[in-house]
Amino acid sequence: MASSVKTLAWILLIGWMGGSTYWHICKIKMLCDGPSEVSTATPAGYSVPALSIVDGNTLSLSSAMNFGFKKSMPEPNYANVKKELDSLAAYLKVNSGRKLTITGLYSSVEQNDTSFPDLGLARADALKQYLVQAGVPGSQLATTSKLIDLTFSADDSTHGMEFGFDSLMIPKTEEALAAAEKYENVFKTMDLYFKTAKADYIKTPENEKFIEEAIKYLAANKDKKLALTGHTDNDGTDETNLKLSKIRAGSVKALLMKRGISEAQLVTDAKGESQPKASNDTPEGRKANRRVSIIVQ
Repeated sequence: MASSVKTLAWILLIGWMGGSTYWHICKIKMLCDGPSEVSTATPAGYSVPALSIVDGNTLSLSSAMNFGFKKSMPEPNYANVKKELDSLAAYLKVNSGRKLTITGLYSSVEQNDTSFPDLGLARADALKQYLVQAGVPGSQLATTSKLIDLTFSADDSTHGMEFGFDSLMIPKTEEALAAAEKYENVFKTMDLYFKTAKADYIKTPENEKFIEEAIKYLAANKDKKLALTGHTDNDGTDETNLKLSKIRAGSVKALLMKRGISEAQLVTDAKGESQPKASNDTPEGRKANRRVSIIVQ
């Protein structure tokens, strides 16, 4: 009996010593192996670049803030720089001879769930549409993209945009206007022009390339549509010009249906004289405004 008690005492003593050793080493000194915690801290040194939009000596817009994009998302947050962007729109409307190229930035770690070839183009187009809604003619705005290593902050946002200006020269004839249109992709607006009193648009290798690629894209993407928007200059009444722009868009629709595009994938709109591409104060500007704009949406 005495031997059993002694054995039990030794077991309890050894257990107490083992438990004490474990507590001291693992819980107090934290020397035991175990799953490491994942840090969610913001990367050291991250800061959103300041906004800077400069056109020579005639425009300088800057802000310590910037608009941002959530990771893998195309729509920007304009809240912090709306004042600067509205000033940019006002500048472009007054200076119709200046062309702005918007470069959308994107990273290889982002996913592109848009209909655009890459997320940068989607971001650039989002800003373009903002400026168009503010009254800037679409012809003054070009979009492109650039793949770079963007740094994202803790809330997954970054600046995602660059700006560049160039001179916008207006050709003097409808043929020259048509020839000046360059194909980039079906998501970039292309303008079709008409000779006086003609219903058929002036065909060029560039707009033919657009139509060919649009036919292929729409055939493979039945949920997408080709938007046709008719425009006029400011000669005549608002009512007459609205009717004329509708007729122009309708004539292009009929021609494209003959090329094989389904009527269900063709959407027409009429803007009349409300969205000029150039100033109506010159003959060249008025010719530039008599057009049908086409783009895949």
